Amino acid sequence: MREDADVDAATDEYARRFAGGVGAWFLEVQTGLTLAALAGLPRGASVLDVGGGHGQNVAALLAAGYRVTVVGSDRSCAHRLRAWTAAGRCGFDVADLHRLPYRDRAFEAVLCYRLLAHSIDWRRLIGELGRVAAARVVVDYPSSRSVNIVARSLFGMKQSIEGGTTRVYETYGREEIASGFEQAGFRVVQERPQFFLPMALYRLGRSAALARLAELPARALGLTQALGSPVIARADRLGG
Repeated sequence: MREDADVDAATDEYARRFAGGVGAWFLEVQTGLTLAALAGLPRGASVLDVGGGHGQNVAALLAAGYRVTVVGSDRSCAHRLRAWTAAGRCGFDVADLHRLPYRDRAFEAVLCYRLLAHSIDWRRLIGELGRVAAARVVVDYPSSRSVNIVARSLFGMKQSIEGGTTRVYETYGREEIASGFEQAGFRVVQERPQFFLPMALYRLGRSAALARLAELPARALGLTQALGSPVIARADRLGG
């Protein structure tokens, strides 16, 4: 079996989940937390985006001055990156995501979004992310502390809202993720949940303004930080 869930996330159909005002808000929140997780790295630092064929990170990373490479499990994962790769602004490689074709600590930072939740072996994946990261790894994952605890029973409703791009996914506890990174020689130093209410409900409402308003009380009361999902987690290499 290959780690290839990134193929589905690299399609135009999947990208339509983030179309419109609500989708733009989702990506705005994700981008802000991503750049915060990378804060402190020097301008021009090398960043590897594992499974990043969805293209959600590239524009923001390039604008922030990072040197970006995306690696996907299949050549089709380059489809949504063509504007950047054709201009020579972003690299793209095809590889087995459990056996990345890079030397140890080849990149200052490694990102991995939309993949951990669908991984066939998430601990092995984290180990490989850590192997090629010199300083930092940033991932997103669905939290089992959130309403995702009943995700399987609500999957039918979620699928009816989001359509055929909805995928079955695993949820993780903070201790699990911390343990996985510790095995790879990293410590989780920051966790930033993105939303308190399920993203599917915000999509159902079809109003970015209403979604922002609905999220405000939870953020103010600390509920998003305590129980929100998906979580963007930053892990730093132990010992520097």
